[in-house]
Amino acid sequence: MSLRLSGLKGVDGVNLTLHEVDQETESVKITIEGTSVNYPSVEDTLREMGAVIHSVDLVSSGKRAVEDVPTPQDHR
Repeated sequence: MSLRLSGLKGVDGVNLTLHEVDQETESVKITIEGTSVNYPSVEDTLREMGAVIHSVDLVSSGKRAVEDVPTPQDHR
C-alpha cells in the first residue's frame, strides 16, 4: 500500500503504521507528504486496494510548515 501511494504524482513520502487488527479489519494510520498531493488520486488508489478512509485529521499548505501550538480554545 505504501509503495503504491508513494508512486503517485506529487507524493514525496509515505509513512504507514498498522494501528489495530481484529478478525475482519486492519486499521492503519497513513501520513503522506509531498509538494502537490492530489487527494482524489490518493482516495482512488486506496479504494482500489479495498481500503476505506475514515478521517483526514490534518492538512497543511503554504510555503512553509506551520506548527500547531496550544491556544486558549484547546481543552487539553
